[in-house]
Amino acid sequence: MKAAVDRIEGGIAVLVLCEEGGTFIRLPHFLLPDAAEGDIVDLVITRDEAGTAAAKEKSRDMVSELQKKYVH
Repeated sequence: MKAAVDRIEGGIAVLVLCEEGGTFIRLPHFLLPDAAEGDIVDLVITRDEAGTAAAKEKSRDMVSELQKKYVH
């Protein structure tokens, strides 16, 4: 997805999504270290399947431990 860097203020980059009719998003500027006002950037977000599975497993383990501790 393409976005235009509208402005950078207080360490925050304000982007305008090109395909979404002017929707604004804000990101920490450190995520776009080489970007300047007026630049077009390509945003790519991917799903981390392994990370999602690990987070779900950790959550299940925590719930299980709490149930062992508080439910007799």
